[in-house]
Amino acid sequence: MSKETIKYNHCTYNLQSWSKQKGLNPIPIEKAEGIYMWDFDGRRYTDMSSQLVNLNVGHGNRAIIDAIKEQAEKYCYLSPSYGSEPRGELAKMIIERMPDNMGKVFFTNGGADANENAVKIARMYTGRQKVFSRYRSYHGSTYGAGNLTGEPRRYPLEPGAPGFVKFFDPYIYREALPFKTEKEASDYYVSKLREQVIYEGADNVAAIVMETITGSNGVIIPPDGYLQGVRRICDEFGIVMICDEVMAGFGRTGKMFAFENFDVKPDIVSFAKGVTCGYVQLGGVAVSKKIAEFFDDHLLSCGLTYSGHPLACAAGVACLKFYDEAHILDNVNKSGAVLSECLNELKNKHESVGDVRCIGLFSAIELVNDRDTREPLVPYGKDPEGKMKKLIGALKEKGFMTYSHENMILISPPLIITEEQVREEMAKVDEVLDIADEMAKKG
Repeated sequence: MSKETIKYNHCTYNLQSWSKQKGLNPIPIEKAEGIYMWDFDGRRYTDMSSQLVNLNVGHGNRAIIDAIKEQAEKYCYLSPSYGSEPRGELAKMIIERMPDNMGKVFFTNGGADANENAVKIARMYTGRQKVFSRYRSYHGSTYGAGNLTGEPRRYPLEPGAPGFVKFFDPYIYREALPFKTEKEASDYYVSKLREQVIYEGADNVAAIVMETITGSNGVIIPPDGYLQGVRRICDEFGIVMICDEVMAGFGRTGKMFAFENFDVKPDIVSFAKGVTCGYVQLGGVAVSKKIAEFFDDHLLSCGLTYSGHPLACAAGVACLKFYDEAHILDNVNKSGAVLSECLNELKNKHESVGDVRCIGLFSAIELVNDRDTREPLVPYGKDPEGKMKKLIGALKEKGFMTYSHENMILISPPLIITEEQVREEMAKVDEVLDIADEMAKKG
């Protein structure tokens, strides 16, 4: 098929997510390998967002491809009630990589329904209704996950379902209060959350749901002691602590799961993306042994036609084995250190860079009009002059492929990226930030 036909079909028959449909101009991709993609004219693009922060092992991973082929020769599908070798093996491998309090896995199709089922499980387990989640969060765009979401992508679902309560993130860069230390900030945010739980009726709160590290809304890394403080609130009031690891899990932060960086053990973990790296779609919910035991004698009222799809689980088994055999976590920490170094150099050089945040290969550049006032380059939820679109377009012209959200440029390359490739690609960002500097001067 020609590039013209691919583009025509895409624009004529396909509704593209998060986009006004008029004027779309997709790049037809002919092939992809590792961290690179090529269009039909032979131009190379570097995937610096791991597509949607899910293609952790890059394109063309032979081990995963072969595992899918091998499973397809046996059978492609069995309903969830049958014993399936890859489903059971993958569940075992995931639990083995979790903390020692975790017990079982319920598989879903992706991240949104993983979060929806995590909430259902918490409500069934506690007998309570209310669920807390943060304003700067994205948990999916289906009805339940969209109500859980805090940022503007929840607006089309409003008025929403009852029982979803929002609270503020520990977003120190944008906090008006002058905290002397991270610990002081954590104490403040945790105390306000505890107060809000009490005001909402602690006996009515089933779960507190958090992206362990806020993803598309700015890679906001929790300050020292924050997650431990939330864990104490959950323990005090019998609330289920749910960590959404859909984006941050499976090596992205330099640990297998992001919560390992903060010495906490969740009760429920939702996951997707990096479990198969998009080779076949898959998500899931890991629950504690205590919650798993509850459903020994209580009905688990959760079900999906494609729960634990054999092809997806075979891909997942091969993917987790590859993480281990290729020593991916070691590479994330080495290449992540270079990425952090490059980001801090950009912050020191460019007036438009208000803040940079990086953990492993998970990072964001926050752009401002004024460093002193911290006024964002674009207002919250809006980009009337298309500034961020122009910057992402300028990066695309250099073959650097990523996306923006609010006033942030997200940089989360595949976990196989080398230190040399990081430096090569970040030099392109340096050039494009000259444009951001000019935008900031004009205000």
